[in-house]
Amino acid sequence: MSLDFLITTLIVVVSPGTGVLFTLASGLSRGAKASVVAAFGCTLGIIPHMAAAITGLAALLHTSALAFQTLKYLGVAYLLWMAWQTLKETGALRVETEVAPRSARRTIVQAVLINVLNPKLSIFFFAFLPQFVAPGEPQALARMLEMSGVFMGLTFAVFAFYGIFAAALRAHVISRPRVMTWMRRTFATAFVGLGAKLALAER
Repeated sequence: MSLDFLITTLIVVVSPGTGVLFTLASGLSRGAKASVVAAFGCTLGIIPHMAAAITGLAALLHTSALAFQTLKYLGVAYLLWMAWQTLKETGALRVETEVAPRSARRTIVQAVLINVLNPKLSIFFFAFLPQFVAPGEPQALARMLEMSGVFMGLTFAVFAFYGIFAAALRAHVISRPRVMTWMRRTFATAFVGLGAKLALAER
């Protein structure tokens, strides 16, 4: 595994995005366990994009305007829905003094959808992975699968760290109503901003 690949992967994973935002929100709203579940779900959401890149399906999104636009606006709609849920203090981002039982499956589904409904991820991996495979590599598929596994492992580790750190601040947040209000508005604004960025994205 090349050092260039590891450094590039770490930079990409650490950079804030929808997955990081959702994991942070989960940690602040429901604690460390929920944040780890969210990190796991976000990591699972990467699999379809990596599979698309490895099998060449990402080329369809790159060449088909209809396919790209359809998936893109589904993603935009979902991010706007997340913003609305945040402002209403409902859904996964509701902050409560006592953490009520919540289905891990529901959190994972939300996390997966956040990453799946982003066509730019498929195109990113379509351009990203091949850069680290030498021309004529006899085991190109195995090499890409190996790199994909490393990328997912780092994603889970970094996202879980973000979430657990956020969970450590949870007690300070829930004891301050003004901070909670600011937090909800900030997350809602961030989801809207990411939705706008995705809406303006080109193939």
